[in-house]
Amino acid sequence: MSRVYNFSAGPAVLPLEVLQNAQKELVDYKGCGMSVMEMSHRGKDYDAIHQEAIATFKELCGLNDDWSVCFIQGGASMQFAMIPMNFLGAGQSADYANQGTWSNKALKQAQMIGTVNVVANCQKDIPTRMPADGEFKWTAGAAYSHICTNETISGAELKKIPESGSPLIADMSSDILSCERDYSKFAMFYAGAQKNLGPSGMAVVAIRKELAEKGSTAIPTMLQYRTYVDENSLYNTPPTWGIYIFGEVMKWVKKMGKENLFKLNAEKAKKIYDVIDGSGFYRGTALKEYRSNMNVTWRLPTEELEAQFIKEATAAGMKSLKGHRSVGGIRASIYNAFPMEGVDCLVDFMKEFEKKNG
Repeated sequence: MSRVYNFSAGPAVLPLEVLQNAQKELVDYKGCGMSVMEMSHRGKDYDAIHQEAIATFKELCGLNDDWSVCFIQGGASMQFAMIPMNFLGAGQSADYANQGTWSNKALKQAQMIGTVNVVANCQKDIPTRMPADGEFKWTAGAAYSHICTNETISGAELKKIPESGSPLIADMSSDILSCERDYSKFAMFYAGAQKNLGPSGMAVVAIRKELAEKGSTAIPTMLQYRTYVDENSLYNTPPTWGIYIFGEVMKWVKKMGKENLFKLNAEKAKKIYDVIDGSGFYRGTALKEYRSNMNVTWRLPTEELEAQFIKEATAAGMKSLKGHRSVGGIRASIYNAFPMEGVDCLVDFMKEFEKKNG
């Protein structure tokens, strides 16, 4: 087996033991004579997979029976539209924090539906950052408030969840279950699965049942959250393989232990940031107090050196280190499943590259 260290922002690295177990069960799942990809979503074999995946995720997030967990195709980007379609009615307004590329995309979708109040705006700030506590200007009576806890492209993470005064909704696509969070502060949170939860193709949405009931009934059935809540995400055929892998990843997180995983994530990120901070060659692109533990971003003295860095790193078995096309630079995405050995390999490479080119 020849596996590289995959620093991709998404689709991203998955736990090796999850992949190996899926490989083992691919053709014949636990002796039932067929693959998960072939079995009926109404049958008892798949039902057990579905229910366990939801139960484990709720346990990890500390969610009680007031919550539903939904599997919705279209990724987080579909949620950008579904949220205002459900909850931003005529004569209402919603609060959005504009913190970077992804929160800006969500904001623009909401503006197509109704009135949006931009309650904080640091999207274009360089070095990149998140809004400070006092910067949020929440609107009394807003239908809901929307934030993004980690901006994948900029490498900035919201370290403290704000109090908004209206139902708080969070895009947690790139840092869900990566650090300690009080999920009870939210009315809804969601994540594209392809970073910390499983394969691409769906969003995992945790929503309070009372919020789902407030959603519009004047939109298509498949765009209403109540449909997914009432039917346990089985109104139509769900992405069964993605849900199976999601469930396996959740079991892996539980086996690792959340506290152990959170500590390991912080240690992985610190190793890379220490090299950046101890160097006159590398330059971090996010303010230190907002640095992401999931997406570490930095620049080199020239774009030519960045291209050389990426080329040589790729040859050394470290792939997908190129920063997002909109900002350039280098980005190391080190999600929950990314191994410490890969971080050590990158750190050694960074030091050696600076010696040769600094």
